[in-house]
Amino acid sequence: MLPNDLEELIIKDDENALRDLLNKDSSLLKLQTSHGVSPLMLSCYFHKANATKVILEFSKDINLFEASASGKFDEVAHLLFTDPEKINDYSEDGFTALGLACYFGKEEVARYLVLKGADVNLPSNNGFNVFPLHSAIAINNLSIAKMLIENHALINVSQSSGVTPLHSAAQNGNVELIILLLEKGAKVDNRMEGGKLPADLANEKGFTEIADILSA
Repeated sequence: MLPNDLEELIIKDDENALRDLLNKDSSLLKLQTSHGVSPLMLSCYFHKANATKVILEFSKDINLFEASASGKFDEVAHLLFTDPEKINDYSEDGFTALGLACYFGKEEVARYLVLKGADVNLPSNNGFNVFPLHSAIAINNLSIAKMLIENHALINVSQSSGVTPLHSAAQNGNVELIILLLEKGAKVDNRMEGGKLPADLANEKGFTEIADILSA
């Protein structure tokens, strides 16, 4: 069975067919997908919960990044107990364990990683320069964003395209996150590539009241 068949079942989130395939050959999970990540990470990136569940059933050894992305707290704790110096390592696609936990909304894991010394201001090293705070705000997770800020996450950091956390919050129309960021010193006059302000992104999405506030 070709890896492409495995990828297709993951993307379709076909729980039964995927389980049947892995019952026949679970070694497929050791192969890298065409996206340059493991099958488990692929299921996480595509937000295929059924596929993630099935893959975890057949996965005996997952790494810190896979455990963080899929929210396997006990596995994260065990891996860090075994190799605590790996807490700020990068995944094969350039993200830290904390960055992945934040992006996938795994709050318990994210809090534990920070408690154990994960650097809240360590961006991805894959050219995108994504910070954990960017990831939390991208998915509108107020709780994780607060936790990161309480642990000294920088507010006005920019991704490679110049997008700040406030840009993302404005584009999403998330008032609570906008208030949080403004209270912590977010700058309304930071421009991303192309010159757009947070207010411009809010206005483009139809959040005119937010745009007015950010323009005041």
